[in-house]
Amino acid sequence: MPDPQNALTRTGRFAARDLAQIAVFAALIAALGLPGAITVGFSGVPITLQTLGVILTGAVLGARKGVTAVAVFIALTLIGLPLLSGGRTGLTALASPTAGYLIGWIPATLLIGWLTARILPKYPLALGLLINALGGIVVIYLFGTAGLLVRTELGLWAAISSNFAFLPGDLAKVVIATVVAKGVHRAYPGLIRA
Repeated sequence: MPDPQNALTRTGRFAARDLAQIAVFAALIAALGLPGAITVGFSGVPITLQTLGVILTGAVLGARKGVTAVAVFIALTLIGLPLLSGGRTGLTALASPTAGYLIGWIPATLLIGWLTARILPKYPLALGLLINALGGIVVIYLFGTAGLLVRTELGLWAAISSNFAFLPGDLAKVVIATVVAKGVHRAYPGLIRA
C-alpha cells in the first residue's frame, strides 16, 4: 500500500509532518532573535544567533523544506512582525546595510540542504562542517558584502574586511549546527529525502 505522506511529497505539496517541521524551524529562527543583537564595527551589521537557526534549518530539513522555512520567516518579517534580532522587521532590514545578509539566508539554506542530502545517511562530521561553513559563512558573507557595497560608501576591501569581526562567532555557530545536525540525522534517518 503506498504511503500517502510520500505521495503528497511526490506531487510537489508538503505533507502535514513537513509543514510542522517548516513551522518549527521558522519559529526557531525567530526565537534565536530574542536574545537581541550586538552591533560591531562601522558597518552597522549586528551579531545575532539567527544565522545559527538558518544553518540548522538547511542542515536538518534539507533544501526544499529548509528554504521554505526561511522564506516563511522572512515573509513574516516583511509583513511587519518584529522577528529579527533587536525587534526589527524585514522592511527595516531591507532598507539598511544588512539587506544582503538577510537575502543571503535563502541561498545559504538551499546550498546547505542540497549538499547535506548528498552526504546522508552517514553525515560525516568533517563534510558537515565544510558544507555548513560554505553556506553559513561564505554564501551569507558574499550576499552581505554585496549589500554593504550597494547600501554604504564602503569600498570593496572595507566591505569584505567588515565581515572579519563576525568570523569567530560564525565558526562557532557552524560547529554547533554540525554537531546538532549529526545527532538529529542519527536519531531520525530519512529526514531529508534525496
